[in-house]
Amino acid sequence: MVLEMKVPSPGESITEVEIASWLVQDGDYVEKDQAIAEVDSDKATLELPAEESGIITLKAEEGDTVAVGQVVCLIDTSAAKPDGAAPAEEKKEEAKEAPKAEEPKKEEAKPATYASGTPSPAAKKILDEKGIDAAQVTGSGKDGRITKDDANTAQVAAMGTPTGGNRGSERTKLSMLRRKVAERLVAAKNETAMLTTFNEATMKPINEIRNEFKEEFKNKHGVGLGFMSFFTKAVVRALQMYPDVNSMIDGDYKVAYNFCDISVAVSGPKGLMVPVMRNAETLSFRGIENEIKRLALRARDGQITVDEMTGGTFTISNGGVFGSMLSTPIINPPQSGILGMHNIIERPIAVNGQVEIHPMMYIALSYDHRIIDGRESVGFLVAVKEGLEDPLNLLLDGNARKALEL
Repeated sequence: MVLEMKVPSPGESITEVEIASWLVQDGDYVEKDQAIAEVDSDKATLELPAEESGIITLKAEEGDTVAVGQVVCLIDTSAAKPDGAAPAEEKKEEAKEAPKAEEPKKEEAKPATYASGTPSPAAKKILDEKGIDAAQVTGSGKDGRITKDDANTAQVAAMGTPTGGNRGSERTKLSMLRRKVAERLVAAKNETAMLTTFNEATMKPINEIRNEFKEEFKNKHGVGLGFMSFFTKAVVRALQMYPDVNSMIDGDYKVAYNFCDISVAVSGPKGLMVPVMRNAETLSFRGIENEIKRLALRARDGQITVDEMTGGTFTISNGGVFGSMLSTPIINPPQSGILGMHNIIERPIAVNGQVEIHPMMYIALSYDHRIIDGRESVGFLVAVKEGLEDPLNLLLDGNARKALEL
């Protein structure tokens, strides 16, 4: 029996996917539930498992865009498993390592000789079109003959570019996910009245709490006490104070949410992923750290689902982990705001008329001015700053051990 494997629907509103890579080769024997391909949608990369065991026949090429429900391969379920059949990955390695059979040597025709500096017909045409004298070009061909590549290089050199180095290039197609991210980022810039406001906060109070409790927190809960839980708590508090920042535009209407689904920008193997922490306002420090760790691992392993990346009401992006000191993050539509965290750097600041060295972080809020006014945006960011600089009273309810569940 020959089974037709069709592309399953990765999620609502997704009508097509792209074959990112086949994990097996045409004619391989595959086991039921074995991952046979990776497919990209405009929201995530998913693995396609074999529905039955048998010999596979591929019906689509890598890079092909296929509709949901389209047949991409056939599996002959009646075929017996070959004795000693090696997995597809081993076959690929063997194919790479197998030496090529020596071909019989052909008698080479004696090449014609040319005077040094003589251009080939194709090279001469290029040089004539660009008005470059052949005497100014050093030939790399036989007997110093000027090749087409030499002429092209000379053409570039005539425009003032240094020569002699490697000038190769590689053209690869962007994944469907990366193309969708690019499309959404451009749309966010073009379709929203996006502005960014900045502030700074000292991380000294948070550092003191972390230094005092991080070992005990990790030993008890099995997860580290990072900065993201403090930022999430500070953001949730600020969203509740300024609900317009937790709202979205839908045509002529404003949609306001009484919950905080916080999107967290993380780097995955296929690019930027933005999984969502649901109802962050109900999570404890332990709950936030566990959820961030879970989502980050799933994004890293390519297991994140479409449902886990949709429905956020506000986004936090931490460019500081890559060393960014200051940036203007782009809104994640249809959301109205995104908070950018940055690198922590010790800087001198004035404290009660005295100069002190503090670990400082610039924070940035990009927002949609169509729905969020300046008062709300600045007030929101100040509220975040206040939470970060007085975490004991504003985020931990005055009792760090109780809030951290120690």
